[in-house]
Amino acid sequence: MATMSDTEVKAALADLPGWEVLGSDIVKEYKLADFAAAMAFVNQVAEAAEAANHHPDIDIRWNKVRLALSTHSEGGLTNNDFALAAEIESLAGTR
Repeated sequence: MATMSDTEVKAALADLPGWEVLGSDIVKEYKLADFAAAMAFVNQVAEAAEAANHHPDIDIRWNKVRLALSTHSEGGLTNNDFALAAEIESLAGTR
């Protein structure tokens, strides 16, 4: 799978409000009601990631969940990152 060009990344980000490029990742922080809601969301993300065989870096801070996606095996961003980000947006109820 090929990495995406800067132009392709910018176009793909247009469909994912709140996601931004940070280094070689796309990242977004979600603010949930409380720790239990954050953990429930993380578990939903984990199920989607397992199904896609594509796993984000996850940082949990009480009611905040920060997700970072990159295709490490390709050394950058691929369509897989944006597909999983779109799935995460659906889980978060933002799509």
